[in-house]
Amino acid sequence: MEKKEKKEKLLREVMIKIRLKQKKDKEEIVVEVLLDSGAMGLVMSEELAKKHRFRRTKLERPIYVRNVDSMLNYTGPIVNIVDVIAQKSVDRHLGLGLGP
Repeated sequence: MEKKEKKEKLLREVMIKIRLKQKKDKEEIVVEVLLDSGAMGLVMSEELAKKHRFRRTKLERPIYVRNVDSMLNYTGPIVNIVDVIAQKSVDRHLGLGLGP
């Protein structure tokens, strides 16, 4: 049963590696991110931004994020943005469920 649960989990989550860097910096980092086909924007955790010293710009007004069930996200509103270049890091093609 454990093997089946692990397989089902893999089918629900798609993780990819991307390269991130700030526009004026030469140094880049590689991070693993969750590919969320239902998301309406790109989001980075405050912890990741702090850890890699990304310059944050405070928004004039916070952006309140709602979950799929319409409830406000428990982590609170988005209050800062970062200006980064994001590029796919690994060139692999993934085909999912293309036939019966």
